[in-house]
Amino acid sequence: MAFDPGMADQMRDDLAALGAEPTRLTERKMFGGLCFQLSGNMICGVHKGGAMFRVGKPAEAEALAIPGAAPLSFTGRPMGGMVECDMDAFADDDARLALTRLALANAAALPPKEDA
Repeated sequence: MAFDPGMADQMRDDLAALGAEPTRLTERKMFGGLCFQLSGNMICGVHKGGAMFRVGKPAEAEALAIPGAAPLSFTGRPMGGMVECDMDAFADDDARLALTRLALANAAALPPKEDA
C-alpha cells in the first residue's frame, strides 16, 4: 500500500470532528495515495510519507505559515493552492487540524462537481 492506512483513518476522524457532511464526502485513490473529496472537490489526502491539503491559493500563505507545511511538489514544480506535510507534522494535532480546516473551507466554497 502506498500510504499509511492509520493516517487515512485519522483524516476520516478529523473530517467528521470538523463537521464535514458525511453524505457529501467521498474517497478516491489518486496520486498513489487516497484523497478525500467534498461534493467532488478535493479536500485532503494521504500519500507515501505524508499528507496533502488543497487549501486554495487565497489561503496558501496562511497554510504555509503552519509549522511543518510546505508547498506540494510531486514533479519538482509547486502546485498552487496545495500544501503537504510530512508524518511528523501530520502527528501534530494542531497543525493537522489547522490544515484540514483550511482545506475543508476551500472545498466547501467550490461549486459541487456534476458527477459527484
